[in-house]
Amino acid sequence: MHYIPILSTLVSFAFALAVLNRYRVRKGAHLLLWGVGLILYGLGTLSEVILGFTFDALVLKIWYLSGAMLTAAWLGQGTISLLVRRSGVAAGLAVALAALSLASLVLILAAPVTGAAAAYDISQPISGQYKEMLTRSGAIIALTIILNLYGTLGLVGGALYSAYLFWRKRVLADRMLGNILIAAGALMPAMAGSFIKAGLVDWLYLSELVGVVLMYLGFLRATVSIQVEGEAVKVAAGDA
Repeated sequence: MHYIPILSTLVSFAFALAVLNRYRVRKGAHLLLWGVGLILYGLGTLSEVILGFTFDALVLKIWYLSGAMLTAAWLGQGTISLLVRRSGVAAGLAVALAALSLASLVLILAAPVTGAAAAYDISQPISGQYKEMLTRSGAIIALTIILNLYGTLGLVGGALYSAYLFWRKRVLADRMLGNILIAAGALMPAMAGSFIKAGLVDWLYLSELVGVVLMYLGFLRATVSIQVEGEAVKVAAGDA
């Protein structure tokens, strides 16, 4: 299981690079926000890699901040920014998210690490040990719940809504399938909390890998459809 976060990290950063490169070419705030979310995803899994070899209090905090608090929220904000057309709404929500993210950073950096860290077992996943080592205040727990609900509803709900629109209009089947894959991938890490509560802590690592792979496949499927459409328009213009 300790090798799975390495694969997740490689896929996450490759995915982030693809999205940010698309942002460089096509612009669009949603692409930038997705890119930030994927970098956070990669930082979370990279932290798991490091914590699989040694314990470091700062790495533990980065793991919790990026993975447990911010990744879903920023990915969800990207989808909200894509779908919400009303002027100023998406931008206002992004500003609010940035403020909550900054507050989360301050709270996590100030959170004490307990003496239980001295008994950290590198052979066991961090997901099964962090509660005894990181002191989480009521504010941290509340922000964790709020940010995850917001991000999961935004990303999963937005992807399913987009897929429904393509299905209803009977157009762009590739983009419909791509959105379904993105929704399925986003649900995987969201389910990790249930795995941890059930004592299946190893499943967190697997759910992260499956989740990012599914989202990447969905992104590729949807963007290939867009590229094909663009080429068709160019060909038609040339013929004309």
